Order: sequence, then structure tokens, then C-alpha cells
Amino acid sequence: MEYMCVSKKYIEPPVCEYSGYNLNSNIPIHAVACSLEKMRTEIITETKEEIPKTLVSQSAPRKYELVYRNLITFGYWHVAAIYGLYLCFAEAKWKTIVFDLVLFMVAEVGITAGAHRLWAHKTYKARLPLEILLMCMNSIAFQNTVIDWVRDHRLHHKYSDTDADPHNASRGFFYSHVGWLLVKKHPEVKKRGKTLEMFDIYNNPVLKFQKKFAVPFIGMMCFGLPTLIPVFFWAESWSNAWHINMLRYVTNLNVTFMVNSVAHIWGNKPYDRLILPAQNQMVSLATFGEGFHNFHHVFPWDYRTAELGNNNLNFTTKFIDFFAAIGWAYDLKSVSPELIQQRAKRTGDGTNLLGLKDVAFK
Repeated sequence: MEYMCVSKKYIEPPVCEYSGYNLNSNIPIHAVACSLEKMRTEIITETKEEIPKTLVSQSAPRKYELVYRNLITFGYWHVAAIYGLYLCFAEAKWKTIVFDLVLFMVAEVGITAGAHRLWAHKTYKARLPLEILLMCMNSIAFQNTVIDWVRDHRLHHKYSDTDADPHNASRGFFYSHVGWLLVKKHPEVKKRGKTLEMFDIYNNPVLKFQKKFAVPFIGMMCFGLPTLIPVFFWAESWSNAWHINMLRYVTNLNVTFMVNSVAHIWGNKPYDRLILPAQNQMVSLATFGEGFHNFHHVFPWDYRTAELGNNNLNFTTKFIDFFAAIGWAYDLKSVSPELIQQRAKRTGDGTNLLGLKDVAFK
């Protein structure tokens, strides 16, 4: 479809003394005059040209092309994780289980406080020591490099639940959970990904280091050290150390995936009933505060990712608050309670933070 591009230059329009009616309210205007004064309006018509399509389909029919390398890799990881779960009850040392539980928490915060709230959304700023710490914690989680993670996540927010969203929840639970990683990217994802502003990420020396040395560094942080430490420090078997770490790693993966799938399907929507992202307390508990997803998609710049902020389901916020207290984190952004309530009354579904009907909406 072709459109005529028209721009207008005009002086501030007068208000007719006898009517109080703003003469510039009917657009487009060629010339307007009132009984006391004339207003001059200049219309500049530019050449007709095709305006590029900006809307993206929600879930248009597509042919899925499997990425067999990913299919085999994810298949092995999950089989190894199931065996690791068996070993936890059969023969593994308790120190190994505790060690991997701690690693799970460290890795999860590397995603939530690092890749997500710091780098993807810039909800706060971090000094170099904290950036390095979060990059190392993120490497234990191994969900691609931070640079790639941020690119996908910014696409997800800009084109949420459309074909330009890497894990489009409109295609169902499995696709948004893990299926999107098992098939080739949708053409819209590739196309729109090239238009994202990523200069802040590409120019970050800490993230450039992780990207440059991704294979040896992430391999060591995610698989190497978590296997070697139990073997050499408390004589765990190689098999137990490896497979229980695989259980830890796959749990980290699926917990993060739940934000893309579960929190886009089940839950209440106190802030915007018209979008898929929802509040899901189970996801919040598992991800240390990332399940207040309806709030997060409405106010993505809030470092708390939740109206509740510092609460028992939001360990990530407490982590950031701690480093803010010692000066390693600063410029923490948050939304005012007044703005939150205004938005909830305007577009929310009438539920409160617990998913119950809010009396304020009755």
C-alpha cells in the first residue's frame, strides 16, 4: 500500500475570541481564518514511497526446520539430568548435592540480576567488580553468551508474542519453553534482530571478553570446575560429579524457560489484561523473582521486576539492594506507586497481587 507523506509547518493557531475553539484541531488543514486574524499554514507534500511494514504477524503458518545438533544436545542433557537425579538418591555424597544447589542459585542470579535486569533492561548500573562477578555467575548458567541473550530478550520485549519474538508464546507451551531452540529462527526474528540497538552491549569490555572466549571460559565455568571440585575436594566419583552437575544445569535452563512459557500462559494480569505475560508466583519462587511477568512487561525498566519489590519471592532484588548498599550497584530505577495504580485501574484485570479480586475495582 502507498501512502502520501505530508508534513506541516505552521505558526501557533489563534483561538477565536467568540467561540474558544482551537482552529487547528481538524487535521489536515489547508488554511484557517478567524474573524480577527488569519493563520497561515504551509503544506509540504513529499514524493510517494512505499512505507516498510512495521507490524509483525502473531503466529503465521510456518515450516519448522529442525536443528539436529541442538536436538541431540538437549536430548543428552536431559537424559543425563534424569540419571543425575537418580544418583542423588542412590550414591552421591551430600556435599556434592549441596554444592550443586549453591551453584544453581549462583547461576540463576547470574541470569536474573545480570543478563536480565542489568544488561538487557539497564534497570540499574554496576561498577566493574560487580559486572565481572555477574558475568562469571552468568557463565555458570550457560544460556548462550550475555550478548546473544540480551539480543534475544530485547527482541522478545519489542515484539512480544509475535513472529519476531524468538520464543513466541502464541505458538504454544512447548515452542515457547524449548521448541524455539530446536528449530531454525523465524525469518522475522533475523530481520528484526538487525534493527535492535545493541551498542551498549557490543562495546562492553566484560561482555566482549565472555563472547571472545566463550568456549573455553563458559565451558570451564559451567561444566569443568563444577565437575572437578567435587572430585578433588571430597573424592566424589567422576560420574556422580558430572551427572549431578548436569541435573543442576538442566534445572537452571528449565527454570528460566518457565518465564517464557508458564508465565506467558497461566496467571492473573493486574496491570495489563490485553497481553499474554501474567503474574505467576510459582515461577517467581523458582526464578528468584522473575515471575511477576505482567508487571515486568508493563514496566520493564523497574529493577525489582515487581510491585512487591523486596519480598520473599524476589531474592534477586535483595541481591541488587545489597550491592547498592556497598556501592557496587547504583542508579536503581523503579516505578512510583501512583503510576502503578493508575495503570492497574486503566488496563488491569481487577485482581490484586495475590490474584484475588481487588476491592478497589468493585
